[in-house]
Amino acid sequence: MEELQKENEELKKKNAELEERLKKYTNGENHKRYYEKNKDKIKEQGTTYLKKLKEENPEKLKEYRRTYYLKKKEKMKQQEDNI
Repeated sequence: MEELQKENEELKKKNAELEERLKKYTNGENHKRYYEKNKDKIKEQGTTYLKKLKEENPEKLKEYRRTYYLKKKEKMKQQEDNI
């Protein structure tokens, strides 16, 4: 039983350590600064992707728009329920 508790504690420590290491790679300050500096470039890439998608696969675009609509509708319903 003690062995399992020791192993559990070791794994918890290792997990916490790995989460700390992961934080610097995900959504850090550098990530935010990159998107602030390259905002126009990112928007341009998004518009070109949508144009390409519109030409190549309009069904996928319809699917994206439908899911957006349904999620928006669901959020509106939740807001009404909260009020």
